[in-house]
Amino acid sequence: MRVELALGSDLTRCAERARTAEDHGLEGLWSVDAVHDAFTPLVLAGSNTSRPALGTAVAVAFARNPMSMAIVANDVHLISRGRLSLGLGSQVRAHIERRFSMEWSHPARRMREYVAALRAIWAAWANETDISFEGEFYRHTLNVPGFRPSPNPFGVPKVLLSAVGPLMTSVCGEVADGLIVHPFTTLDYLEQVTIPTVRGASSRAGRSADAVELVLAPIIATASTAADLDVRRDAARRRVAFYASTPSYRVVLEQHGWGDLQPQLQALTRRGAWDAMGDLIDDAVLDAFAVVGDPPTVAAGLVDRFATTIDRLVIQDSTMSDDEAYELAALVRGAA
Repeated sequence: MRVELALGSDLTRCAERARTAEDHGLEGLWSVDAVHDAFTPLVLAGSNTSRPALGTAVAVAFARNPMSMAIVANDVHLISRGRLSLGLGSQVRAHIERRFSMEWSHPARRMREYVAALRAIWAAWANETDISFEGEFYRHTLNVPGFRPSPNPFGVPKVLLSAVGPLMTSVCGEVADGLIVHPFTTLDYLEQVTIPTVRGASSRAGRSADAVELVLAPIIATASTAADLDVRRDAARRRVAFYASTPSYRVVLEQHGWGDLQPQLQALTRRGAWDAMGDLIDDAVLDAFAVVGDPPTVAAGLVDRFATTIDRLVIQDSTMSDDEAYELAALVRGAA
């Protein structure tokens, strides 16, 4: 199990943090589409490091067309000398339609075609040929030389997909190089639902069982003092509650008989009662979705839960300092 790090949202410190993470032996650096474009931190990281892998976890696919995504991913792959894993996610309908003003329909089918379009575009650039891609959702048939990148000497990025439900997980097994497991997961859901689904889809597509690597940035709450741990435990409750309010994530709750939590939490989001949501997450729910304790306890817990199932474990917790993140990463590597 590789141990990697989320870069965080402070662009002014991104290059420095990437260099320091490399010095600490972190094997990968990840960014996310949130307050910044997911690719901006990776340009900084890729320009200031030479060894860690880079990844988006995730870039929102349906906020961009395949050509736009292909261009920026190719650029970052070139800048980083072949280190990019392009992690894509669908996001949910409200964000696609109301935040990005883009079309939403048939997300699993659309994502399958999206990946095919990306690969067709990259292949046309690599071979310096015309593009002829016409699908149900996307059409790319123009590849004039003045707008065609030169063949990338580092090849094309890996394509990873984020998935929770069975349809998107199956698409991942069919066409992707990796699965970005959503933080809102439990060991039981991972072992009983996610992994069998992705492996079954890979097998049906004629791929090997290990064709899809698994990446996870689990929810953690850790601190060296009891007072700080209480604060971070409450933050983890609120994060679990936020994810649990999403209708499409109810399947994870139902795996444990907690499905009724989802509409209760969604009702609170509609009222804007964000602070009250965490009160509905009791210790049993929290412990299923998060690893909680002092740093040695969390490190041991991460290894115990995920060392035999996850290929790339990402340390991601905005409440921790950089030094705390590096310490936890070292403890995980030592416990593994």
